[in-house]
Amino acid sequence: MAGDSETILELKRVAGDMALDFANTCDHQAGVIVADWLRSYADLLDWVGRVGLLEGAQVEHLRHVAARQPVAAAHAFQQALALRAAIYAIFSAIAGKQPPATEALAYLNAVLAACQPHLQIEPEGEGFRWGWAGDSDALDRPLWPLARAAADLLASPALRLLRQCPAEDCGWLFLDTSRNHTRRWCDMDDCGNRAKARRHYRREVAGG
Repeated sequence: MAGDSETILELKRVAGDMALDFANTCDHQAGVIVADWLRSYADLLDWVGRVGLLEGAQVEHLRHVAARQPVAAAHAFQQALALRAAIYAIFSAIAGKQPPATEALAYLNAVLAACQPHLQIEPEGEGFRWGWAGDSDALDRPLWPLARAAADLLASPALRLLRQCPAEDCGWLFLDTSRNHTRRWCDMDDCGNRAKARRHYRREVAGG
């Protein structure tokens, strides 16, 4: 949970995976978003720049493109929200031991199909990495690595470590990489401590 974060640049990253961190840019309660830090295309650029999905020069270039094409930027932002919703739906279902909704998987696959022609291998140091080629003005470019990250996690053995925070006003997703795989909360400093405080209060009330 975000705790006292007011902007997306202050938002904690606790998931251990890029796609899950993207899904965690909002809080849920009973399946409804109750707090959202992704409020504009500018926020999307801030976030992908902060987490390193795009280089600084690419982020600034897209800012200029968005300023010239506000309608297209608004459309790309809606696409980002739809991708986030699909990623959250898929992984929250899996965390709850349920099959993901067909519609959510279909949306993720649609984004993957759209970005696949841009995927390429690039040299990095003495090795190589996956990279992206193509239209530098594409306002949906931030979505390409996010869709790929979600697909990679779905096909990874790490999927068995997927958990969901049980706090009723959070719902964040994370990978439990703790030694004994007993991590319960997304962040002990936020949701964990609040749960402890609520339990203490209930004991005090019952005792009183």
